Order: sequence, then C-alpha cells, then structure tokens
Amino acid sequence: MKILITGTAGFIGFYLAKTLLEKGHQVVGVDNINDYYDVNLKFARLSESGIDKNEIENLKMVQSKKYQNYRFMKLDISNKDDVFSLFDSERPDCVCNMAAQAGVRFSLTHPNAYIPSNITGFLNILEACRFYTVKQLLYASSSSVYGLNQEQPYTTFQKTDSPISLYAATKKMNELMAHSYSHLYGVPTIGLRFFTVYGPWGRPDMAPFIFTKAIVEQTPINIYNEGKMYRDFTYIDDIIQSIVLLLDKLTEEDDGELYRIYNIGNSNSVYLMDFVETLEKKLNTTAIKNFLPLQQGDMISTLADVSELESKTNFRPNTSIEEGVSKLVDWYLSFKSDSKNH
Repeated sequence: MKILITGTAGFIGFYLAKTLLEKGHQVVGVDNINDYYDVNLKFARLSESGIDKNEIENLKMVQSKKYQNYRFMKLDISNKDDVFSLFDSERPDCVCNMAAQAGVRFSLTHPNAYIPSNITGFLNILEACRFYTVKQLLYASSSSVYGLNQEQPYTTFQKTDSPISLYAATKKMNELMAHSYSHLYGVPTIGLRFFTVYGPWGRPDMAPFIFTKAIVEQTPINIYNEGKMYRDFTYIDDIIQSIVLLLDKLTEEDDGELYRIYNIGNSNSVYLMDFVETLEKKLNTTAIKNFLPLQQGDMISTLADVSELESKTNFRPNTSIEEGVSKLVDWYLSFKSDSKNH
C-alpha cells in the first residue's frame, strides 16, 4: 500500500515509517519540523531514515537514500491547501496521523500552540481523507483523555469528558471529530490512545528521556507529587507492532465498523520511583532528586485495558521496564557520544 504518515520527524512517526517500509509498503512522510524540542533530534531521526537534512525545503519532496519506497516533504498540516495538494498528487491508500503539538505541561503555558496542528490540522486530514477516499485513517490519541476518571484499568467504554489539560482536550476533540466524519461521510477511522511511550529516539520533553539525561549529567530531576505517581510505560516497539497489526487486520477485513478506539499500553502501572530506580541501576548512578507537589494537568496514575487490541490483533504489549530502560539508556549514551563527535 501507499501510506501517508504525518509527523515522521517525531518519535512514533519515525519508527512507524521505518517499520512499514521494511514490510514493503510505500511511505510518504511529512512533518513541519517545529522547534517545540531540539530540531537536531528530529533531523537525526530523518537522517536515520535516509533523508538528507540539506535537501529539505518547504513543500519539496525528498527521496530517501536508504529506502527506495520512502519520500519526505516538509509540510504543515494546518495549511489546508498544502494538505489537499499532497493528497491530490499522492493518492494514499491509508493515512497515519501522528503529527500533533505534544506535551501536557506545555499546554498550560502555550495553549494557542495546540489549535493549528491538533484541531485545524486534524480537520484538514479528515477533509482530505473524505474527498480522496482513503481505506483507513489511523490517528494518535492519548491516555490523557481519561482525565479525572478514577476507575482503572481504563477501558475504551469509559466516559472521557473530564480532561485536565488543553492537550488532553484536543485529543478528545480529535476522537469526536473522527466520529462525526465516520458517521457522516463513511471515513474509516481508528483512534490510538497511547500510554506513556518511551524508548530510543524518544521525546526529550518526557520523563524517561529527562531522567536519563539528568542522571548521566548528575543534574537534579524534578519528581512531582513527591514521587507518588504511577504510569503505564509502554515501549516503542510494542506501540509500533500494535499499529502495524491493526493496519494489517483492518485493511484485510471489512466488518462494516467505521469508527474504532484502541488503548495501546503495557497494562502495568509502574510506580515512578521504581522507574527511577531501574534507571539508576542501569546507569550505576544515584539520581539527584528534587521532590515537588503535584503539577497542574498531571494525572496521578494511568493503566490501560488492552483487551480490545488483543482481541483484534492477538497481541498485547509486553516489554518489561528493565528491558525497555536498558535499551533506552544504551541508545542515549551512544547518541550523546555521536553528537559530541559531530
């Protein structure tokens, strides 16, 4: 198939593109390469996929030097004309929308940054999928939509009408928008509620990367709610395998169901201090800890029920924290070393 992936300079989009290419699909990747976090990491991910940084210009298609079936374009999905022009020229079979302004905490201080990509951009993708009749639209949602829900594990049957950050509200809005397009226009949509994704090439604004970097550099790490936090940490390979299996299943089978939501999590709520301790053991270094009160917008605990994912794909994420942290640290030390040498 020809698959359009938005956000391929990002963490999940980068891995998804590589995996689908290795499975023989054609991939067109787009990203606006914004500076929410260090663009050098984004360019390094693209370089890993064979996209030469020096060839990237706005709205110019770049051929990968590593994958024959991969082309990349710097494009902002909030521009409707550019999105429609891309769909018109490429006619993708499926679309995976991983582009978004991420970050719960950033949404507290920069709320306006979330509307162009998360709302306007997603609307443009939905409209293009409607007019160019794609077989499937998969899009990134988030465990943050569960908000103030107390009952765990979280199931996709629970109400999600109490988000506690604007970021979470935009992800809930994506699900509602997708539902309306599935209902009105028959656009097949799959929302993916990701639970705390981590691993090599991960986002530097998330705790696993922040903690790893701080422990290596022996700078303090801020630990909110005095450490009394629990997260369903999900390793990147499990996220990607889940998406690929869903894509395979849902393009092979037509069961008439146009709108779906899946949790993708490890089904294991890890005490934050245990996660820090696992990092300390791997790095053989004690973290300098700065304990702070709960921060606005933060959920105290997350835990996924993935029974629907397992029922559809016969797969459930299962990478242990020990294995995932080990791979994250090994990558980080290697990446840090490579960055110094360049």
